[in-house]
Amino acid sequence: MVEYSDLECPYCARASRLLDELPLRRVFRHFPVVSKHPRARVLAVAAEAAALQGAFWDMHDSLMADQGHLDDPHLWERCERLGLDVHRFESDRRSGALATRVDRDFRSGIRAGVTSTPTLFVDGVAHSGVPDAAVLALLAE
Repeated sequence: MVEYSDLECPYCARASRLLDELPLRRVFRHFPVVSKHPRARVLAVAAEAAALQGAFWDMHDSLMADQGHLDDPHLWERCERLGLDVHRFESDRRSGALATRVDRDFRSGIRAGVTSTPTLFVDGVAHSGVPDAAVLALLAE
């Protein structure tokens, strides 16, 4: 399953909690909707910086679990809790390469027809919004 998501989106957080319960392989793609979520792109780059230290899903889960604390001091606290090198995180986060990766994900979502988050692609079919019981059953197969 390919998942286009925004790390500041409360619907994406709800969807993530539901998806965590399923035995499936999730391919995550960033789709920051900055018009609604001004820190979404910054958070996407931060998650990619954590990924360089092997902690993408840990950072993802931490951000989704507490979307009320997303400014830089809270990101640094998250890094410390996750055992990341904060200085490396900051250096990586400020590099252009990670922003380029996030932008590439976003453009791929546009090309795929994503218009809102979350959007899940299951067997090539798009399912927008928090997955309902039918989508969850399909994913559980």
